[in-house]
Amino acid sequence: MNIAFSPPDIGAEEINEVVDTLKSGWLTTGPKTKKFENEIASYCGTSRAACLYSATAGLELVLRIFGVGKGDEVITSAYTYTASASIIDHVGAKIVLADTGNDSFEMDYENLGTLINERTKAIIPVDYAGVVCNYDLIFQIINAKKALFHPNSSVQERLGRVLVLGDAAHSFGSVKNNIKSGAHADFTAFSFHAVKSFTTAEGGAVTWTDSIADYDEIYQQFMLLSLHGQSKDALTKSKAWAWEYDVIAPYYKCNMTDVMASIGLAQLRRYEGILKRRKEIVTLYNEMLGSDEFSILKHTGSDFDSCKHLYIVRLNNKGEVFRNKVIEKMRRAGISTNVHFKPLPLLTAYRNLGFKIDNYPNAFAQYANCISLPLYSLLTDDEVRYIADNFIRITHEL
Repeated sequence: MNIAFSPPDIGAEEINEVVDTLKSGWLTTGPKTKKFENEIASYCGTSRAACLYSATAGLELVLRIFGVGKGDEVITSAYTYTASASIIDHVGAKIVLADTGNDSFEMDYENLGTLINERTKAIIPVDYAGVVCNYDLIFQIINAKKALFHPNSSVQERLGRVLVLGDAAHSFGSVKNNIKSGAHADFTAFSFHAVKSFTTAEGGAVTWTDSIADYDEIYQQFMLLSLHGQSKDALTKSKAWAWEYDVIAPYYKCNMTDVMASIGLAQLRRYEGILKRRKEIVTLYNEMLGSDEFSILKHTGSDFDSCKHLYIVRLNNKGEVFRNKVIEKMRRAGISTNVHFKPLPLLTAYRNLGFKIDNYPNAFAQYANCISLPLYSLLTDDEVRYIADNFIRITHEL
């Protein structure tokens, strides 16, 4: 067999929706993007959503809306993809990394509390592999530290505490405490990249609660920031006598297009079926790999159910060398695997910023023996069995 790691699930419905867009004569941000925004908000249980070119853009624009900049600090996890941290650097703030909890992929919440100081303006927790993190505890921690918060903008003054910006790149469709991902944090950024459980090829979206300001006011800020600071988008300008516009400030270019949104509209109609299939695959994996040799990330519990973005297995009592040999042997068996993630302090960019992996022992321990097995809705049961059988065989042979 030759099994890819995570190809997108694109079918006739997505293709037909894109063709309809191509025939419509409107390809960039327009009616389908606006419709998609409304459907995302409805799906997540929020009043509004803003579609953008990526989750990375969404995270950065939120920091800019909140007025985060030079002299400020923003905390995120050492165990995440670079986008969670690089956007902090983009706005001129200082990146502060929290270790993970012991034997956990989530941020060490006790460690988080010690990192908050008078310069802290935001926390970016990460919903790893689709599992929504403990936002209730995060809010408890930041509310206990309210006295340290010193606002330096009107929007910060209205909130009156550290901002919680959820990196939900992995968790679109996940649920915790009967609340959908997108409605837990002050702001939540989703990724719709091609490898995600829900895709628009590239793309992303941001949702937000009413904790800061009027929904429409925030939405208008996203529109200005994502399209050069232009006071009207192309759709509005196309209406009769509406060509006149202004540029409010020299902003950025990261809008979603109708071509991307059309994929998303079709995906959203199919998404419950996609999630159902992913759950079946995870269940089959769990049945085959449930032994003391492996620790498997739980995607379902009494108060949560994830979108099952990644299937994560840890090789108990093993290290990097063994894990890497397993990956190579799996490749020779025609199975693509991955590692999510290398902790940020292992990467050149973050080493150059002064981060040392020795200060993040829990994150390193999680990384050293974890493997991501293929998980996507197009996998057949026979392919899942082939993957699991080879994984067991290889780990026994080494």
